[in-house]
Parts: sequence; structure tokens; C-alpha cells
Amino acid sequence: MDTSLNNPDNAEHLDETSVRKMLSYRWFIFIILAVAYLFVYFHRLSMSVVAEDVAEDFKVTGGILGLLGSIYFYCYAAMQFPAGLLSDSVGPRKSVTIFLLLAAVGSFLFGLAGGIKIAFLSRIMVGLGVSMVFIPTMKILAQWFRAGEFALMAGILNAMGGAGVLAGTWLLGLMASRFGWRLSFELIGGCTVLLILLVWLIVRDNPSDKGWPFIAQIDHQAQTTAQQTKIGLWEGARRVVSERYFWPVAVWFFFDCGIFFGFGGLWGGPYLMHTYGMTKPQAGAVLSMIAWGMIIGSPILGLLSEKVLKSRKKTILLCTSTLAALLLFLCIFPSDMPEPVLYAWFFLFSVSSSAVVIMGFTATKELFPVEIAGTCVGAVNLFPFFGGAVFMPLLGKILDLYGKTETDQYPLVAYRTVFFLLFASAVISLVCTFLMKETHHSQQGNSNQK
Repeated sequence: MDTSLNNPDNAEHLDETSVRKMLSYRWFIFIILAVAYLFVYFHRLSMSVVAEDVAEDFKVTGGILGLLGSIYFYCYAAMQFPAGLLSDSVGPRKSVTIFLLLAAVGSFLFGLAGGIKIAFLSRIMVGLGVSMVFIPTMKILAQWFRAGEFALMAGILNAMGGAGVLAGTWLLGLMASRFGWRLSFELIGGCTVLLILLVWLIVRDNPSDKGWPFIAQIDHQAQTTAQQTKIGLWEGARRVVSERYFWPVAVWFFFDCGIFFGFGGLWGGPYLMHTYGMTKPQAGAVLSMIAWGMIIGSPILGLLSEKVLKSRKKTILLCTSTLAALLLFLCIFPSDMPEPVLYAWFFLFSVSSSAVVIMGFTATKELFPVEIAGTCVGAVNLFPFFGGAVFMPLLGKILDLYGKTETDQYPLVAYRTVFFLLFASAVISLVCTFLMKETHHSQQGNSNQK
């Protein structure tokens, strides 16, 4: 690191050269990591597109195929806390590079798999590999962007996840139809290798790795590299779990994402087909609003929290209230919505249950020093996937209690019971928002004091 960065006599030099270079270069880093995050969602949903082809090639039952699809989620969830620790110790750039290489090999191997055992191994590799993208990226954003910029950048990142939803469904469907599912995954593996090279060559953990000033120094806040390395790994973990304001966000994440994954990610499709008599393509078109809700809603919520409401808590409160209202509406009118209303409902559902999660991550990050940004975000990211793991089978068991009709469909009364449970969960999430700490103003206050 250039020691002249800490010399007040060089302030003019920083303004004219290093600052300009740093503020421009960080966008290259963001674009590369955002594309990497697109691949996370691509792999997350890819199995739903090629499921029938994979089952036919490997001659497996639906249960085995379901396990093959779910193994990604187990690996991803298991790696979230370690991902935070690795980001804060090994460093985000090395972590992303090494684990994306594992994902690339897994993608190649899946395309070449001659049997179901190799397919399982490859999906485990993919799940572990892409699990080390989001948390390190959040760590890097915290180092390269101001606190006032973080919410918007995180929102744009989440929007790229929505683009990954479209890529993992619509684009993969086109690729599989033209090239076959095996060659499609090999092509994805090749694209991942190119992305790995860009990560290694361009991405840096913080501006000092390029000899440039930190954001804090640019804003005339004396903060040296030494000051950013004082919190030990396990001390950081202890501080996260002992922070009382961490837990309302964690519980909110559990119920909010349990609702999203349970209904939006699994049972929303059967509901549309069973209750409204839609075909798979018709239901898929309505469910595509989930992707658009993420793409459009995520950056808008970032701007809303930063520029309009100037509050993380109020933004989360607004979205969670909307989610509760949407689910209450569904309890009252479970089968009477016109098709345009269904499209609008699923779009708002995505904004209020999925796009809003970026506010949860932002609020969590702002509770702690930037030195342990990876650890705190990794810790809280356990809860969304835990919620999905609980709600997906729970909603299925509730539906099974009522049994299927003669047409092999769940009755309306079964879905209405599910909606009441989801509404109650949204109310619990809403209560959690009142217990959260407002972090937007405290961030500004801390910045002014440094």
C-alpha cells in the first residue's frame, strides 16, 4: 500500500488521481461479481428446466430426482457461515476464485455424468462452488462503496439474481432444446472458467490492494489498513451472535423467505394449475413475475431506503406490511382473481418478500464494523435457507392432510389453510420489523464522527 495515502499533504493528489481511478475501477469489479451472482440463481433453478431429460437419461424416480435438485440448497445453506468466515480471513477474491473453479468443474462433470452417482457429486460441487459468491461480494461492496451507496448496489446485485432466474429457466430451456441438456451445462462450465479469470485478474478485496485510498480516506475520515484488521475471526463471530439487534432480522428472514421459497418457489405453480385450471406454460408466465419483481423491485427499494424514506427499518416495514396484506387478500379471495390481477399479485409478492431481502442484508451489515461484514452477512444468510427448508415440506404436509381430488389435484380448502399459515407467518415477520434497529441514520452518524 502506498504510505503517502495517509499524508494530509497529499490530499490534492488523492482527489485528482487515485480517487478518480478508484471510483472508476470499482464498477468493473461490481459488474464481474454481479455476473457471477447471476450464475448462482442460474444453477439454483436449472434443475427444474431439465428435470424430465435428466430423469429419462439416468432412469431415476421422482424422489431421487427431487433429492438431486435439493442437494444444491443443502450445500449452499451449509456454507453460509463458513463463507463469512472465509471472506473475512482468506479474503473475498481468493474465496470466489477457488470456489467458482469448483462450480465450473461441477458443471462440466454434470454434463458428462454417466450415472446418477456422478450427477450427485457434480451437483454437490456446484452447490458448494456458487455458495461462495454472495457473501464475498457483499464484503467487497462494503470496502469499495460508501455506506450511502451500499443499499442501491446491493439492490442492483439482487436484480442480477432475478436475471439469473430468467436465465436458469427461459434461456436454459432454449439452450437445452437446441444443444441438449448435457452440452448446455458444459457451455455454462466454460463461461464460468472465463468468469474466474476475470475475477482473478480484475477483482480486488479493497482499494489498498491497488495502492488507492479507502472510501473513508476519500471522505476525509482517517482510517488506516491497520485499523481494519483488529477484529479477530472468532471475536467477530462472537460479536455477531451476541448482538441483540441481529436476532429480529434473523427471525424476520426465516419467516419472510420461508413464505417466498415455500409458496413462490414451489407451491405457487400447483396452486395456479389446481385452482385456476392453468396449463404449465400459463402458470409459468404468471410465475415469471417473481423474476421481474426482483429485477425491478430490488434497485427501487435500495433508492427508496436511501433517498426517500432514508430508513432501512421503514422500508422493511412497508414491504412486510404489503406482504401480509397480499396474503390476507389471498385468504379472502383464493380463487376469484382475474388473470391481470394474478400477474400484479405475484409481482408485488416478489417485491415484498424477495426484493426486500437486500434491505435485510444491508441492515445487518450496518449493525457491525466493515471488518466483519462477511461474518455477519454469512450468519444471517443461514436463516432464509432454513426458512425455505422448513416451509417447503410443511406446506406440502398441510396439503396432504386434505388429500387430492379425483382429478389428482389439491382442493381449494387445502390451499386456503396454507394461505392462513402464510399470513400468520407474515404477521410474525411484521412484529420482528418493529424490534429491528434503524441503521441508516446511525451509519451517517458514525461516518461523521470518524
